[in-house]
Amino acid sequence: MSKTTVKNPCKVITGPKTIFSYLNVNEPKVPLGGGTPKYSVSLIIPKSDTVTYNKIQAAIRAAYEEGQGKLRGTGKSVPALEDLKLPLRDGDKKGDDAYKGCWYINANSTTKPGVVDADRQPIIETSELYSGIVGRASITLYAFNTNGNRGVAAGLNNLQKLADGTPLGGHSRAEDDFADLDDDEDGFLD
Repeated sequence: MSKTTVKNPCKVITGPKTIFSYLNVNEPKVPLGGGTPKYSVSLIIPKSDTVTYNKIQAAIRAAYEEGQGKLRGTGKSVPALEDLKLPLRDGDKKGDDAYKGCWYINANSTTKPGVVDADRQPIIETSELYSGIVGRASITLYAFNTNGNRGVAAGLNNLQKLADGTPLGGHSRAEDDFADLDDDEDGFLD
């Protein structure tokens, strides 16, 4: 028997060099301004990853097409795609060195995302998950119309950690801080 998989045109799996920033997948947090607690991540995608860029652009268009009724709201027409709030942004305009030469997209969910390692085994140890790790993300693009604010957003499905990376936000890992020290380097144990 063969499996028949229906492909969702709004779903994207990013390339393997995506950097996870503002990673919040252990406990949901209340967004700025209040609201329902959410899990979230900012996905930093190198501009050299044109495959992921093109997949996201196609998913944005698919979400726009699928969401025509929602985007129209009580109006007579649907705004043009370029007039809506869109999720894929140019990292060179962010003013943060970690985003230079990259695109980025913020994704969130009220449901805890699955997080696996390179062998697709669940990551249980929360210290393995920090801003700066490298991997793939599964996201789904969707149209929204909330309080007159219309556009396309990204829902967070799952993450795959493929490699450790440089911690972002000035936080370092304990393993890195003490990796190159001798036990008596400062003569403290003499």
